[in-house]
Amino acid sequence: MDLQQLHQIQPYLWTFPLKSGESRKEVLLYGGRALLESMDDKVLEQITHVASLPGLVGAAMTMPDAHWGYGFPIGGVAAFDAEQGGVISAGGVGFDISCGIRCLRSNLNLQDVKPHLSTLAEKLFRVIPAGVGEEGFLKLDTKQLDQVLLGGARWAVQQGYGSEADLEFIEERGCMAGAVPANVSELAKKRQRGEMGTLGSGNHYLEVQVVDRIFDTVAAQAFGLQEGQIIISIHCGSRGLGHQIGTEYLVSMAKAAARCGIHLPDRELACAPIKSPEGQQYIGAMNAGINCALANRQILTHLTRETFMEVFPNSELETLFDVSHNTCKLEKHEVEGKSRMLHVHRKGATRAFGAGHASLPERYRAVGQPVIVGGSMGTGSYILAGNRDNPAFASASHGAGRALSRHQALARWHGKQVIGELAQQGILIRSRSMRGVAEEAPGAYKDIDLVAETTEQARLARRVAFLKPLACIKG
Repeated sequence: MDLQQLHQIQPYLWTFPLKSGESRKEVLLYGGRALLESMDDKVLEQITHVASLPGLVGAAMTMPDAHWGYGFPIGGVAAFDAEQGGVISAGGVGFDISCGIRCLRSNLNLQDVKPHLSTLAEKLFRVIPAGVGEEGFLKLDTKQLDQVLLGGARWAVQQGYGSEADLEFIEERGCMAGAVPANVSELAKKRQRGEMGTLGSGNHYLEVQVVDRIFDTVAAQAFGLQEGQIIISIHCGSRGLGHQIGTEYLVSMAKAAARCGIHLPDRELACAPIKSPEGQQYIGAMNAGINCALANRQILTHLTRETFMEVFPNSELETLFDVSHNTCKLEKHEVEGKSRMLHVHRKGATRAFGAGHASLPERYRAVGQPVIVGGSMGTGSYILAGNRDNPAFASASHGAGRALSRHQALARWHGKQVIGELAQQGILIRSRSMRGVAEEAPGAYKDIDLVAETTEQARLARRVAFLKPLACIKG
């Protein structure tokens, strides 16, 4: 991105000045010079288009890990007021609805796990379905799937996959209200019948990690983290169901936008007024997709615990937090001194509530929400904590963010080469797709250390711990 076209407001905050005759709201980009320069110009084009949508409150924003997406850039944040004609956009949520990360803390340390790491990786690889078309052990009919879409992780716990204690540490306590399974097509449900309890492909993974560094001792203590401790991160979403919801509602939203006289600078920004029939139908379907993802990660948590118990009979894996990063949620935010209910789109961005927020578990309320920022395969991840003074509708980065397209990555790396190089660093990779490994090569992503540091410097969230990878089960 050419920074000459931007105006720097603060060390880690930039804006794109309005041109003569241009009618839109403000555009804000969070990040340092190096990260912004590495972004494709398409990111600026897309977020500028978002700023022209009706009912936008404040600015259209990008997080430090932003990159080109469909409609909204990935790493895009925008809040809309339904009472002022605000819209909801499937392209502002993303196709993998409620893609997110479940983070588990264990009672194991590096010395416990290292001698058995290869055995653990092989067992996890056999138990955790990962990759294109891989199905799980659950085969659900439409009636059962409707229960999943209504109950989320709570449904999974009721079926014996985990415990009530897990629900306390999941967004929305594991169940998103307002889900309407009837708004989800039979085709979407058909695609999901065998996919519960599966990782999927792309950048999805299950990673065994070790706490390598602590930055904030107070928050780390609240989160139950200490150096040398084994952590597991599970990154996945709503699978085929979420993708089908997004595909189908883009069509109905495009028709709604035309009927309501909404000018779309990009057809990928198809949207509908929140209060319209199409907007309400999508919200019901999206909330069902969120519950699908929450249930999926809960089942994968159960499978992970069972596998760890085989290798380490005294192991305990507690849910540290489960946070989504492809959603639109109705939240209360203060804008210019007034409290307002807003529909906040976060596409490739994590909700990051600060200390004192009523929705946080009591254990974390004094330090803020755990914000899990996943790195690329083999580079590590971060746990941050939300800030009370977050300036971006309580939003933060969600990961390293792509620096190269999958096509570009394939031109540079081969899967076996990547696996070999990581093995030399003591990092085990297990995947059924060498192509998928090449597409997700560490060099295809931004510098996770820089993203986390910049997220902190921009006051979006503060670093608590760095997690070093040990083994990765790759989709």
